[in-house]
Amino acid sequence: MPDTFPGTPEHIGARIQELRKIRDYSLTELGRRAHVSPSLISRIENGERSASESVLASVARALSVGVSVLRGQPYIQALQQERIDALLTPISTAFDDWDLPPEDAPAPRTIETLEQEVGDLHARRVAAEFTEIAGVLPGLISELSLLTQMHDRPGRERERAHAAQAEVARTAAVVAYRLGYMDLARLALARMAVAAPRSGDPRQVAIERYERAQMAADSSRLDRGVSLMRHALRELDDDGTRTTRAVRGTLQLRAATLSARGNDRSGAAEWMGQAAELAERTGETRDYALAFGPVNVRLHEISAASDQNDHDEALSVASAVRLPDDYPPTRAAHFWIDRARAETWTARRDEALTSLQAARTASPQLTRYHHSVHETVATLLRARQRADEELRDYALWCGV
Repeated sequence: MPDTFPGTPEHIGARIQELRKIRDYSLTELGRRAHVSPSLISRIENGERSASESVLASVARALSVGVSVLRGQPYIQALQQERIDALLTPISTAFDDWDLPPEDAPAPRTIETLEQEVGDLHARRVAAEFTEIAGVLPGLISELSLLTQMHDRPGRERERAHAAQAEVARTAAVVAYRLGYMDLARLALARMAVAAPRSGDPRQVAIERYERAQMAADSSRLDRGVSLMRHALRELDDDGTRTTRAVRGTLQLRAATLSARGNDRSGAAEWMGQAAELAERTGETRDYALAFGPVNVRLHEISAASDQNDHDEALSVASAVRLPDDYPPTRAAHFWIDRARAETWTARRDEALTSLQAARTASPQLTRYHHSVHETVATLLRARQRADEELRDYALWCGV
């Protein structure tokens, strides 16, 4: 297998070719199974074309692997340099001791104090401060495990303890997922699935399914992800509150994104339309560390268009977006990353690098490890006979 860097088109193409040969599939046979033209697969294998999310998912399904297998463990060299991988090991250990905390553990702090800690985690997660989060999570997981055992009788205190526990597990899942540690992300979501129903908050249950749908998508189970969103929407009644409607709208946006990746254009449009209607009624919201509203609907329209290789449409929508000054940094970074991808594939290469720099400013850690950033930078490098200093410095910074 060629010496390529995980996450780049060359690496993904090499992985597809390697797995195709292991399964003794010709290009024609893989194309038939994936419903993708053999010529497109050949170009992807040779690093001449970047695979869209929908094509990548189809090829992964045909090869009976997850999308994450084709991408490879993302950017492990950079992670090891920053010692983030070492920080995540204690989180896994804390989850292993979820129901059996150490007997010599000190008494937990008050529920009010721990709820404040969870609120601080929200802010750090939105800012993608993964290193800082990873450092405090193990102790907080253990402390909340003790707290839930202390409040074992039905009542409001028990629900508050489990709500905090569910949010901490969710934070661990998000951080692990962003850094490519899928086994830890799944373990964290399994813990959230236990805590959320005990929180007395049906929105917590819906959010757990929302996060799980992303895992299903990365396992090439796009239909499963959409099904999870349907179930969550059926179970989360519209009680007329702004918060519940914002959560329901977020579920609809995830269903739209997954439908777009699965080449279900009509389904994606229907889900997007439902979310847009709700967004007009809720306005911009930030409940449960979720950004929902008209702006986020536009961002999902950009992503859906790009996933369907309609980069002109993606750029048209992106050009009309104006992010609020206080927009969450991670969501802002996603906007600039998706915009850069559309600009790259419409031959606006200088504008693409400007957008990548804006993403780096908004959320450095998320941008540095994001697979789409690596693919876009690699494409920009291939498009130029000699990369200028700014592009070379950016490629060096993100590890391409």
